[in-house]
Amino acid sequence: MDEFDRYRAQMNERLLGSGHLGIKRFFALDTQAYEQGALDSRTKELMGLVASLVLRCDDCVTYHLKQCVRLGVTRPEFLDAFNVALVVGGSITIPHLRRAIDRLDQLLAAEKGDGASE
Repeated sequence: MDEFDRYRAQMNERLLGSGHLGIKRFFALDTQAYEQGALDSRTKELMGLVASLVLRCDDCVTYHLKQCVRLGVTRPEFLDAFNVALVVGGSITIPHLRRAIDRLDQLLAAEKGDGASE
């Protein structure tokens, strides 16, 4: 997970450092979409997770898993969200669900401090 975070931060910096106004605006819009509003950030992150699973974007899935864990989403809540993604996205999402549950286990183990994420 640390490598994912490092790579993501480095590449985001390169993209944002390019000076391209459209890229900067999109990144800002993406950040603002998950801020507290009529829906709380926790709900929005779960929605982002489901959308990412349906769209089959493993990087996005990992990002939203990390955000959801940070916001206190529980394992049963994750499993409900995974189920929604499976129903909406169909069986083609199963490989992404497999990777998601593995990453979730790593994140939850790290939260407990047992070092399983290393």
